[in-house]
Amino acid sequence: MSRPRLAELQLKRLREVVARVYARVPYYRRKMEEAGIKPEDIRSLDDLVHLPFTTKEDLRENYPFGLFAAPMEEV
Repeated sequence: MSRPRLAELQLKRLREVVARVYARVPYYRRKMEEAGIKPEDIRSLDDLVHLPFTTKEDLRENYPFGLFAAPMEEV
């Protein structure tokens, strides 16, 4: 795969993941809102730097149920 094609695929997948977690995971929606970013703000791979980090403390406070992107009935 050529480098431009790979970058295009990576951007497509990044945008899909960001949109999915923003829509389905309250924890990530809150973190993105606090950072002032919405899924439609991701326009290039360079925008990755604007996404908030998930820290070890975040995982301790929210893992596993607070990070689910699907209802418990579907898990």
